[in-house]
Amino acid sequence: MKRRQFITIFGGAALAWSPASRAQQPGKIPRIGYFSLGSASAYASLVEALRAGLKEAGYVDGTNVIIEFRWVDSTDDLPRFAAELVAMNVDVIFAPASPYVEPARQATLKIPIVFASHADPVGLGHVASLSRPGGNITGVSMLLTELSVKD
Repeated sequence: MKRRQFITIFGGAALAWSPASRAQQPGKIPRIGYFSLGSASAYASLVEALRAGLKEAGYVDGTNVIIEFRWVDSTDDLPRFAAELVAMNVDVIFAPASPYVEPARQATLKIPIVFASHADPVGLGHVASLSRPGGNITGVSMLLTELSVKD
């Protein structure tokens, strides 16, 4: 994923949910739940892009927003880490790609889930439609099913 797309997704998510959460709970610092396969060092450039994008939107990690990172060793651990983020009562969960969305969806129907790329969110039932996702899940679709040639 390109740095600009990454920043745009998080900046948009931060702007979308923060006014509502601050209006309901004055003084509460918003928390983003982020879980991904691999190590923190493998994603250092994307994490810095995230922090830079949030900073452009007026959010500084550790000051007026908290990012709860969870680095997962195996896909088998995804449901456990998604449940952990839900138990922490984060304000939004970032699911970097399609495989992260389902564990997050199974963990919560209330906390917003934002995905950075998804192969087929409608086909997998994660959103009702691309134009009106409904529910608590939204993000950017890669439109692979619409672009692939039918046999």
